[in-house]
Amino acid sequence: MNKIESSFLNRNQFGEDFLWGVSTAAFQIEGAHDADGKGSSIWDVFTSQKGKIKSGHHAITACDFYNSYQDDINLIKELNIPNFRFSISWPRIMPTGVHPINQAGIDYYNKIIDSLLASGIEPWITLYHWDLPHELEMKGGWTNRESVSWFKEYVEVCVQYFGDRVKNWMVINEPSVFTGAGYFLGIHAPGKKGINNYLKAMHHVTLATSAGAKIIRERIPDANIGTTFSCTHIEPATENAKDIEAAKRVDTLLNRTFIEPILGLGYPQKDLPVLKKLSNYILDDDLNNLNFDFDFIGLQCYTREVVKHSILTPYIGAELISAEKRNVISTDMGWEVYPPAMYHILKKFNKYDGIKKIIITENGAAFPDTIQNGKVHDIKRTHFIQDNLEQILKAKNDGLNVDGYFVWTLTDNFEWAEGYNARFGLIHVDFETQKRTIKNSGLWFKDFLS
Repeated sequence: MNKIESSFLNRNQFGEDFLWGVSTAAFQIEGAHDADGKGSSIWDVFTSQKGKIKSGHHAITACDFYNSYQDDINLIKELNIPNFRFSISWPRIMPTGVHPINQAGIDYYNKIIDSLLASGIEPWITLYHWDLPHELEMKGGWTNRESVSWFKEYVEVCVQYFGDRVKNWMVINEPSVFTGAGYFLGIHAPGKKGINNYLKAMHHVTLATSAGAKIIRERIPDANIGTTFSCTHIEPATENAKDIEAAKRVDTLLNRTFIEPILGLGYPQKDLPVLKKLSNYILDDDLNNLNFDFDFIGLQCYTREVVKHSILTPYIGAELISAEKRNVISTDMGWEVYPPAMYHILKKFNKYDGIKKIIITENGAAFPDTIQNGKVHDIKRTHFIQDNLEQILKAKNDGLNVDGYFVWTLTDNFEWAEGYNARFGLIHVDFETQKRTIKNSGLWFKDFLS
């Protein structure tokens, strides 16, 4: 008997209040890149540049969720998934990033919200999932301190139009990823590089996170407000002191830099000295303004990284040893399959006093999927989800705070720089025909949730 049939897991073990859901992002699924008055985003521009995206893929159509949202919401219902996390495309409702608004964009998200509620599915909105309006990038994007004001204006609009029905809000998705990849390494939109771009973007995004949250709190006093962080369990390659120090610096960068200022602890400059350069951009009242008392923190955990000391890497003095080099099982993203990372991350973040609730807002895996006789036997993905749920249950049974689990993701989609090569969905998408096929992992999750 295989594990799919014999898994000891059932929904009741996690408690009645535990939240179950699935997560998506606007740019990755919607398509309709210039439909009905939508403005251009940094990702629209980035994907149109040669050599930026694997296989030359783009997201002009993506999963066509813009037109097929009702069918996909029906699939969410069919899978017994009670909570749906999706993001608002900033340039769809504010084409230039600031007023005036585009009513067609507002109407579109209102239709999604109303359809979800009519289906008995709770909407969870992410305000910013990486698709900054291109017009704002022309003014410096997140490196411009004005970005905090632009973001506040955008949040006001979302709260005004959606706040009467939406109770669950996530302010910003994975700031360490889009600032690091987009403003330091240049491998994600907008393709900027350099330490100063990165530090400016980091500080302004952190200011915007708390500023946006404060607006929601003011306008919707009973809202459930969170924000999400990507987290990676870090281990040193050896017990050598230099490797241990290197691992600590990487851990500080990936897991601490964005959450600690929001918890009122300031930036962890002592453990990552390059952050001392932030003093060039921090104004008088900034450190007080960074702090916000979130109702929950979303953690997005996929893997672990093993780190060794390296004098060749500037600012951080560390190098990641790839899963391939370590000869361990990995996903299509090259990420090690290491479920205990989930337990370690929960343990780590439970040590912070300022966190009230933790929800795993993304977790999943990309594997090569093929349709055979109308079915997708994605046993590796099913095992991945089961193994991570076992780690969450272990954490819960050990008294650690964890209150929900959202799978990444509903359908195969546009996976940023990987294009359509990495499939994370519970539902297979044929990108030529847009035909949906529920994978075995989706069917397992459906049974589990029933």
